[in-house]
Amino acid sequence: MAGFLRSVPPSAFRLPSPPGGKSIRRRTGVSAEIRETVEIEGERSPSPKISPPPGFKPPEPKRFSVRPDKFLDILGASLALPFRLGTGVFVLGYSVSLVSEDKIPPGEYALKIAGLTFKETSNLGAQARPEKPIEIYEFEGCPFCRKVREIVSILDLDILYYPCPRNSPNFRPKVLQMGGKQQFPYMVDPNTGVTMYESDDIIKYLVQKYGDGTTPLMLSLGLLTTLTEGFAMIGRMGKGSSYSPSKTPPMPLEIWAYEGSPFCKIVREVLVELELPHIFRSTARGSPKRQELYKRVGRFQVPYLEDPNTGVKMFESAEIIDYLRTTYAL
Repeated sequence: MAGFLRSVPPSAFRLPSPPGGKSIRRRTGVSAEIRETVEIEGERSPSPKISPPPGFKPPEPKRFSVRPDKFLDILGASLALPFRLGTGVFVLGYSVSLVSEDKIPPGEYALKIAGLTFKETSNLGAQARPEKPIEIYEFEGCPFCRKVREIVSILDLDILYYPCPRNSPNFRPKVLQMGGKQQFPYMVDPNTGVTMYESDDIIKYLVQKYGDGTTPLMLSLGLLTTLTEGFAMIGRMGKGSSYSPSKTPPMPLEIWAYEGSPFCKIVREVLVELELPHIFRSTARGSPKRQELYKRVGRFQVPYLEDPNTGVKMFESAEIIDYLRTTYAL
């Protein structure tokens, strides 16, 4: 996490000035930018030092394991897959081929199922990549926000998400200051200076700037897209929509995940409810960042959380949720 943050200039995390030229106090660095937002809104003060729960030990990762108390959550989050036909599961230009295991060099990620080995690829190498993380203000229980999160996974973009659940004190009011209205999603691209509302406009901008210029079919059906996005969230009953009081993290958390995964979904809901800013490292099927994570930790499994505020690094969605609530909830 530290290496990633060092590679991104502090301006990548800087909030734009509100309309009308109203001056606001600015500081440098990720930590300062989050504290700045808190002080402007005046709702709560910077939190004391964040510490992991006493005696905390990250769990051992278990592939495709569902903790019994999370079974219904995973089932409900999985309903999105048929409604959205897997949109957000695969990156742009995804392809897969069956290969013999000896064709995969040691230390290289490959998908292995039932004794078979598959090599996944994409054409993302031909697409422009943003130098700084794009900033998006949104929340989980919004079908328009989900549309944008799907294109983020398809384009394999890294995003700095500022969660804006209902009644949250920091980033929801900030959107009003920056853009003049509380409407979501709201995007800020520090690479180009472009800011905008409207999910369809954001999608069009992202595919033209960081994709092949073509909007995927399931994101170009107008009202039908919006309706199926809404149906996709029925199983979650508004999770990730309302604010739960929380401590303010000095630095954004980092989550490796993708929109189409129900395991990632239930973790993202808690990040949003606790209004925890986080860098979202997209890892949909075919993403080259799957190899990056594999090289980094010796396996690929998501969600994977890195918290620079406590030094905790961990797999397992159910345990990540427990950790987030124990560490940050008030």
